[in-house]
Amino acid sequence: MLHKILYYFGVRLRSPEIIGKYKFLKASESWSLKELEKYQLQELKRIVTKAYESSNFYKKLYDDAGIKPTDITKLEDIIKLPIVNKKDLLNNNSEIQNTKGYRKLFYSETSGSTGEPLELYRNSAWDATARASQLRGYSWYGVKPWDNNGYFWGFSFDIKKKIKTKVLDYLLNRFRLFSYTDDGINEFQKKLKNAVFLEGYSSMAYEVAKKINKSSNMSTFNLKMVKGTSEKIHDYYQEEIIKAFGKKMISEYGSAETGIIAFECPFGNMHVAMEGVIVEEENGEIIVTNLVSDSFPIIRYRLGDMVSLDLLKKCNCGMHHQIISEVLGRVGKVIYGKNEIYPSLTFYYIFKNMVMKHGISLNYQAVQDEVGKLVINLEQDLSNEIKENLLVECRNYFNDDLDLIINGDNLKRNYDSKFKDFISNVKEE
Repeated sequence: MLHKILYYFGVRLRSPEIIGKYKFLKASESWSLKELEKYQLQELKRIVTKAYESSNFYKKLYDDAGIKPTDITKLEDIIKLPIVNKKDLLNNNSEIQNTKGYRKLFYSETSGSTGEPLELYRNSAWDATARASQLRGYSWYGVKPWDNNGYFWGFSFDIKKKIKTKVLDYLLNRFRLFSYTDDGINEFQKKLKNAVFLEGYSSMAYEVAKKINKSSNMSTFNLKMVKGTSEKIHDYYQEEIIKAFGKKMISEYGSAETGIIAFECPFGNMHVAMEGVIVEEENGEIIVTNLVSDSFPIIRYRLGDMVSLDLLKKCNCGMHHQIISEVLGRVGKVIYGKNEIYPSLTFYYIFKNMVMKHGISLNYQAVQDEVGKLVINLEQDLSNEIKENLLVECRNYFNDDLDLIINGDNLKRNYDSKFKDFISNVKEE
């Protein structure tokens, strides 16, 4: 009861709009696709007009393209609008950011895991919609935001910041793993027995699950939800996570710029939060329009992820919201062969083939320090057969254009940051 009171007190202080947005999103769960798209068109017209009137960047961008807000008369007209990328937002930050006329703004920053972090200020409706979208996803699993929960996330070793983190965690009724030692994980396990849900970096949850499964004191938990965010959830994570925590890890997909893009329902489908975003797929790459980003318009934004949309699939949960069938990974840096270059997404297909053809799930990290050479570090020990099968799959894509070194039992994990499947130290040409 105390944490419920603290939660509502915090909501009133931060953003009273959250409750109203949540009620709206719960009501719109039952909308038809036609009703959802009608609402999207209304909000698209509004945000494009807002951007044109308040942002010198968007006004020039649309004027140069010969586009006026009044040209948007149907949802399909969105393709008339130019696509923007992170570089555009970084280079024109001051001409996009609009801070006038807002009672309250919320500072936000992207992780910077793919380069320079983007700093922006979100208007209250944007912040409230992002939080309400998350709460709606929680509601599908019977989870309340004030329920006791475990947290896998990065943290600072600075004493003052560590104290601040612990105070914040107490107010949010959560506990996190501050040490990945056996003692730290044992203490985390004890607290997890009373938790309702678990969330955070999927790779960290996987690593902890492995240690729990190997320990002599396995525990039984009563978790309603295990949620991964900010990283791709690899298929091979699930076996260890289910064994350790008793639940499959579900996905919350989004970013600081876009808010919540999609949330996985109990039937295993990632539903697009259509009331807050419009999602397009162009050559396998996601393009996102944030419909509530008035203070820093995000319109037809190339996020940098490869996804697969399934616009025909119907979900047994009854919702008509569009479905993202898979988040394949980051567009990422390229792999430099001796003569050719290859997209880093190639690793996704190589290791998927290892599962489909050979029934082998491998946890990997590829590292390139120089052109024409590639090191693949694997978590698992390598038999000669597995190594040969992996080499064959690599050659199917790279031929002899790369000198490959494959190391078994050699995957290192940095617990202070996101896990990357591919690290390139080659200067881009």
